Amino acid sequence: MRIGISVLTHAGQNIWENGLGQNVVFLAQSFQKLPFVQSVVLLNGGDQNTMPPQVNMDALGLRMMSAHEATDHIDLAIEMAGALDVKWLDYLRAQGKKVVWYCAGQPYVGLIEPSVFDRPGFFSRADRCDEIWILPKDFSAFAPMLRALHRCPVHEVPYIWSPQFLDARARELEKEGYAFGYKPRAAGAGLRVAIFEPNVSVVKCTNIPMLICDEAFRAEPAQVNFMHVLNTLHLKDHPTLLYLANSLDLVKQQKAIFQGRHDFAGYMVQHADAVVAHQWQNDQNYNYLDALHGNYPLIHNSPWLRDAGYSDYYYPDFNTAEGGRKLLLAASQHDSRLEQHRQQARRVIASVDPFAHGNLQSLARRLQALFSNTASVGAAA
Repeated sequence: MRIGISVLTHAGQNIWENGLGQNVVFLAQSFQKLPFVQSVVLLNGGDQNTMPPQVNMDALGLRMMSAHEATDHIDLAIEMAGALDVKWLDYLRAQGKKVVWYCAGQPYVGLIEPSVFDRPGFFSRADRCDEIWILPKDFSAFAPMLRALHRCPVHEVPYIWSPQFLDARARELEKEGYAFGYKPRAAGAGLRVAIFEPNVSVVKCTNIPMLICDEAFRAEPAQVNFMHVLNTLHLKDHPTLLYLANSLDLVKQQKAIFQGRHDFAGYMVQHADAVVAHQWQNDQNYNYLDALHGNYPLIHNSPWLRDAGYSDYYYPDFNTAEGGRKLLLAASQHDSRLEQHRQQARRVIASVDPFAHGNLQSLARRLQALFSNTASVGAAA
């Protein structure tokens, strides 16, 4: 079996600008481990000839080609990080090849927000694919919607992540004199909190984490040293954000700063030692795993993460009061329970390992089922 996965390249691209670029690499690596997969290529839908500089294509055993160049070199096209030409997909399917849309983003907001907020969006022809693959975070809520819209089967595939890019970034920082990872604080020192929500969709926004930090600060000012709110420069003059920010005690007492985009490791090693996060129907995020890998306390409302074993700092839904209590809990106990936290984090990270046996088996079964009625490919596999 020969597989092509779409990517979208552009000038100045960086692997840290979103999680999807990393997800493509992890999926490709998983496929490469399956004995019946002959090759994996990246289908370039962008305007550059290379992946971001953090992606070593030779070391990964990957090559990139245009979709049309790949026509005779693949049996399966996975539309993932870049849209593929529908006429070309029709041609592939006419040859008995397969097309899958791998939907990594939250599908409802991807469909609704462009029209509601009058901003650019993308929607390809609904019946272009044989199957849709979605992550566990979206399956129970959105699979029926996707089946109705695209009129094809929708299947759950494993959520996978590896610290390989984060570890490489940590090694870069070591050369600059910074050590990635949580360090116990001096007695009486409060937490320096970072908020990394991207603020480009309602699913991951800054507002709730800001309120959580202020709840904790109002209750015990000494426990919250500073609040760093990232990815907010495009909102800095918006009256709603200004009103919210200026109502906070942290802002009034000059213990908050609003920043642009920064990579997780580079910012944490210099400015913060805890993360407060919030999501709405999007509870699997690579930023959470970055924090766990660094043993930083992560105050979160992710049911998936809670059920995976990281529950000490969980707050439900939009409950800012409980979030504030969990932030204070982290401030008071994280240093003394660091080893327990590290063990919990390792279990979560092991469960999403792209090379974990269960994840590889799930992907193998999905591929084999997809091609179960295609004799020639099945025989080759």
